[in-house]
Amino acid sequence: MKPAFLASLFAASVLAASPAAAAGLTIAVVAPGEGPLAILGRQVRDGARFAAEAAGDTVVEIAEACDETDGDGIARQILAADASAAVGFLCTEGLSAALPALAEANVPAVTLSVRSGILMEDALKKGWPLFRLAPGPKAEADKAVEVITRDWKSESFALIDDGTIHARELVEAVRLALEEVGMKPTFVDTFRPAQEQQLTLVRRLAKTGVTHVFVGGDRTDVAIIARDAKAEEKQLALLGGEALVGADPVVPMTDGVEAVALPDYQSLPEGEPVARAMAEKDIVAEGYVLPAHAAVTALAAAAAEGGDLTARLAVGRFATAIGTLAFGADHELRENPYRLLVWRAGAFVPVETAAESD
Repeated sequence: MKPAFLASLFAASVLAASPAAAAGLTIAVVAPGEGPLAILGRQVRDGARFAAEAAGDTVVEIAEACDETDGDGIARQILAADASAAVGFLCTEGLSAALPALAEANVPAVTLSVRSGILMEDALKKGWPLFRLAPGPKAEADKAVEVITRDWKSESFALIDDGTIHARELVEAVRLALEEVGMKPTFVDTFRPAQEQQLTLVRRLAKTGVTHVFVGGDRTDVAIIARDAKAEEKQLALLGGEALVGADPVVPMTDGVEAVALPDYQSLPEGEPVARAMAEKDIVAEGYVLPAHAAVTALAAAAAEGGDLTARLAVGRFATAIGTLAFGADHELRENPYRLLVWRAGAFVPVETAAESD
């Protein structure tokens, strides 16, 4: 990351804008305020408020119930606040109910969490101004295929899953995409999850001669497979999906295990200076904090260009705390937000970061 770019991003994200430069937007922040998702809602509000205050914009907080009671009440509150845009939307119910009214008022909505493919298809078909900062439903498989086709071309590899719906669908999507480019797995299987050991699985994999394994499974199972492979002195390069990123105090992960997942944005060059400034205000830049900050930053930059805000958001490129944001014609992120991470010294870090430290 070039120093000049970092300085520019830091100034845009942290320093207060002058009255002349301030966009003067009113941005609705839609997020849970109570219940089990309240902590995530606070993350959204903290990140959005921090960015809005820096740009001289105004935040209007709107509670999201994340159930059928949301109805069209969210849209009414957004329009009553005369908001220029809305960010947040951690749940499908309120977002889907609000979009028709927001479309009529030409108020863009940026979801940080909702991954429904059907909702986005409806939005595109009906002209609703929905933009997705969360990964789309195909993004995880697409990134896994990108990694495997790039790094495993000459390797004998296996595709295995734990039998759960998501894992099976993920592995099947990866398998079909790989076969389209002429890469066929040596071994495909479903393993039994939640076992204290996976020695039988490890020995079966080794017997087939595979050296690389893509695992559709959770963190604990992959940690056990890695541990048992090491104990058996079997060289297996393991790659998993987003399910690998999560706390597991029982089974430690083995260095070298890779995962296709979202990075910890506060540890990246774009996010670190913003996270440091937030820490001075007692804000921990975790979870949705930096994505919410990025959404508001992008909206402020789009508004500063003048003209129709929805149109500007659709075609612009915006420097943010989670990297450069740009949307495709499908209103999904133009660049896949998933990164290839590797486990090093107790954490998943981007492979390029690990390479620099080696």
